[in-house]
Amino acid sequence: MKKKVMLGMSGGVDSSVAAYLLKKQGYDVIGVNMRLSNDKTEEEKRMTEATIRDAKSVADKLDIPLHVLDFHKEFKEKVIDNFIKEYSEGRTPNPCIVCNKFIKFGLFFDVAKKFDCDYVATGHYARVVKDEKTGRLMLKKGSSGKKDQTYNLYNIKQEQLSRILLPIGLYEKDEVRSIAKEIGLDVHNKKDSQEICFIKDDDYVRYLKENSDINIKSGDFVEKDGNKIGKHKGIINYTIGQRKGLGIAFGKPMFVIDINSKDNVVVLGDNDDLFKKELIINNVNTIPFDFADVEEPFTVEAKVRYSAKPSIAKIYKISDNSARVVFEESQRAITKGQSLVMYDGDMLVGGGIIDEIIK
Repeated sequence: MKKKVMLGMSGGVDSSVAAYLLKKQGYDVIGVNMRLSNDKTEEEKRMTEATIRDAKSVADKLDIPLHVLDFHKEFKEKVIDNFIKEYSEGRTPNPCIVCNKFIKFGLFFDVAKKFDCDYVATGHYARVVKDEKTGRLMLKKGSSGKKDQTYNLYNIKQEQLSRILLPIGLYEKDEVRSIAKEIGLDVHNKKDSQEICFIKDDDYVRYLKENSDINIKSGDFVEKDGNKIGKHKGIINYTIGQRKGLGIAFGKPMFVIDINSKDNVVVLGDNDDLFKKELIINNVNTIPFDFADVEEPFTVEAKVRYSAKPSIAKIYKISDNSARVVFEESQRAITKGQSLVMYDGDMLVGGGIIDEIIK
């Protein structure tokens, strides 16, 4: 009897080729398109309809059923509300990581049970492998150096890994597009989605103004010593490392080095002030081992943001869900709310949310 798999189908080329590969491998594939945003404008509605239309076209072409499910309430509660809260507190969140934790690899599993599916699958560039020594399932970087997506998946648990299929993890992006073209999928040259799926124009400040009750009020730009040097337009307009768009000429390059939401001040300094070595992470999850069992410090390669280059760091456990991270070399623009993600070569070790920058 065929194993049944529920695949998240966004209408993009990655999930479309994932559907084709799964069916080719002999699985009984069910496609699910998740409606995550509560579209308010005609443009937002148009884009959502286009996404569903693309997913339906692929499903029809591959002769698999497609279910369009409305998860926008759950998405708002878990992802959007957190996004708004983090910005209101002067932090810079990563909504993709929150979505993967609670929606794509959380709620999605609950839906799969209702469809009596054995597995869930997505179009992520990553690989699930078994460590023969420990018996644990591991998550490794995808074969595509340009499109590895393990950074966003560090919250996955062992029981979830046993039911996850990632069929395009062994392919390069160009290969995926070529497969789509060869089998006649119109989405073969479709552009990749933007960074924040629920903000269609990528203007997060506009989104926060229109979709939250954040009190956006002017405050002071200050130097490290507290000296006031100007007025800012509201803390949501700034993020750590920002130089452009400050609205004031200071006579020399000035960078946002800290945001204090309690006092409503934005701290400015030199580029050198952005380099730090130590930080605290919370909500820690590890995959090769249970973090609760950790007794001694361990060394990893860690990234303070998706685009950062991995650097050697030592992890000191503070509690079962928090740790102190000490880098060998200073990292630029470490940002509260972003995720620190740990690797051992191409193996994903885990990660956590950056909560405090020490020095």
